[in-house]
Amino acid sequence: MSKTKFDTEFATTPSLQHPALEITTESGLRIRHGFFTAKGGVSAGVYKSLNCGFGSKDDQVLISENRRRVATSLGFNPDRMFGLRQTHSSDCVFINAASDASTAARPVADALVTGTNNLAISILTADCVPVLLAAQSPGLVGAAHAGWRGAVNGILASTVAMMIDKGASHQHIEAVIGPAIQQKNYEIGDDLRSLVLNTHPDATFLFVPRGKEKYLFNLPGFVEMLLRAAGVHRVHNLNIDTYGESSGLFSHRQAMRAASTDTGRQISVIGILSGADS
Repeated sequence: MSKTKFDTEFATTPSLQHPALEITTESGLRIRHGFFTAKGGVSAGVYKSLNCGFGSKDDQVLISENRRRVATSLGFNPDRMFGLRQTHSSDCVFINAASDASTAARPVADALVTGTNNLAISILTADCVPVLLAAQSPGLVGAAHAGWRGAVNGILASTVAMMIDKGASHQHIEAVIGPAIQQKNYEIGDDLRSLVLNTHPDATFLFVPRGKEKYLFNLPGFVEMLLRAAGVHRVHNLNIDTYGESSGLFSHRQAMRAASTDTGRQISVIGILSGADS
């Protein structure tokens, strides 16, 4: 795995980045991305501080400001950063210059793909797996939200298929798995294990027994397995755990353990900047 780094250029809104996505397209345009943390925003309480999830109970004005900071830190116009109403589906949406980026117009889906310059696409997570993808040729980027249910439903295959349909080839796609709950902290029951193995019997090795009918599930490993099954061979993993009080990340499971009524969501963003903006 290549070394991860914090973005120092925009230190007030830190994001995690991976060298595999720090590339230019075949036409010379710069791809920018960031796996943002819970730091650098304006929200308070359980949402402190960079909560970007409109589905939370946080103040919508504060969420909008947080999202503005995220887009601006990467060089994008906040009004051209696209999001989703995520439902753990297999639905992937293609975004172009005519697409509506307003909050009210967010598609019901779990992945986005675009090849249009100066548009940013984003997904939200708080233990689920964020995946950012880029194809240097012909110049495409993707963002997918993969919890166990979405992964089983086929969101990763759908995202890769969309990129291939729009002109990418499997050998040109780079995929990076961002911060997510890691196996040591993801205990599940036999019911969930059975649901995964019913559709992916080759995933047995991703479950480690832990007591009676309990297992530790390697969700990021499952996502990597499915990306490779979809034909993507350049798969990278930040191997960063969202769970834990000192993680600096939002975690749904951690919030449940603390008996919190809600939690924030971190955002992962990718887009292509034209020469004038990069």
